[in-house]
Amino acid sequence: MTSPISCIIIDDEPLAIRLLRAHVAQVPQLELLDTFENPVEALAFIRSKPVDLLFLDIQMPVITGLEFVRTLPPATKVIFSTAYREFAVESYERDVGDYLVKPITFARFYQAVNKVLLLPTATAPASAPEKAAVLTTEAYRYFNVNKKHVKIRYDDIAYVESLKDYIRIHTNDKEIVTREKISDLAEELPGHFLRTHRSFLVNSLKVTAFTAHDVEIGEIVIPIGVSYKMAVMEALKYSPRLPSF
Repeated sequence: MTSPISCIIIDDEPLAIRLLRAHVAQVPQLELLDTFENPVEALAFIRSKPVDLLFLDIQMPVITGLEFVRTLPPATKVIFSTAYREFAVESYERDVGDYLVKPITFARFYQAVNKVLLLPTATAPASAPEKAAVLTTEAYRYFNVNKKHVKIRYDDIAYVESLKDYIRIHTNDKEIVTREKISDLAEELPGHFLRTHRSFLVNSLKVTAFTAHDVEIGEIVIPIGVSYKMAVMEALKYSPRLPSF
C-alpha cells in the first residue's frame, strides 16, 4: 500500500479553502496537513515539515502564487487555483502539476489530483505508472421524510429539484421529498454537484450529455439557467467522464 500524499491548501479566501478542504476529504490518497490564508505562514510550515503537494492560489497579498513556487523544494508538486484564466500560460511555465479555474468542481479537482498521482515521485524511478486510484466515498446523510429518517448516499443522488421550501431528491432507485432549501443542500454536497438552475442541482458525474441550454442524465433533461451557464460549461468541459468540446 502506497503512503498518502501530504498536502496543504494556501488561499486568502476562506470559502475557497472550505471548498478545497471538502474536495481533499473525498480522496483517500490525500492527507491534508493544514490550510493557510497567509502564504508567509505556509512557507514557514513547509520549511519545517515536508509537503508533497500544494493547492496554491495565485492572487494573494504579500506574495503571489507564481512568486511563491520559486521558494519551494524542487520535489514539491503544485496545483494552482485561481479565478483568473490569463495566468494559465505562465503557471505551466513553472512546471506545475495542473491549473484549476474557480469555481472548482470536484470532477475537475479529481482530474488534476489524479494527474499528479500518476507522476513519478522524487524517490522512485520513472517506470510504468500505477493504475489510477479509484475514487470512493461513503458520504451520506439522513433526510427527514414524513417523520422517518431516510439514509441517502451522496453518490446515489442524480439530481435535486427545488419545490419552494421543499426539495425532491432523485436517486438511482427512488425519489424523496423533504423540507429543506436547495441552496442549503448545495453548500453541503461535494463539489461535483453543480447548480445548473435556481431550481436544480445536478450530480455532474451522472451527466450523460449536455448542450448550452440543458444537461441530460439518461432521458432526464434539466435546464441550465442563464446566470449558471458559464460555471456549468466550465465544469462539464473538464469532467473526466465527458468529452471536451
